[in-house]
Amino acid sequence: MSKTRDLHVRLATLQTEHRDLDDVIERLIESPPFDQLQLQRLKKRKLVLKDQIAKLEGILLPDIIA
Repeated sequence: MSKTRDLHVRLATLQTEHRDLDDVIERLIESPPFDQLQLQRLKKRKLVLKDQIAKLEGILLPDIIA
């Protein structure tokens, strides 16, 4: 049971970081000129987080084939 709880905590942490990156990217774009390389790095990090979130959600909520 502790493992499941740990996975839920990790998932929540990743989701928070993903939302925070959304805000950072939005603020960066709204204040030109902005560093294109920094923007690409932030977007790449956001994609990595999205993949990690999807993986954890797959573990916690596996597809049930009826």
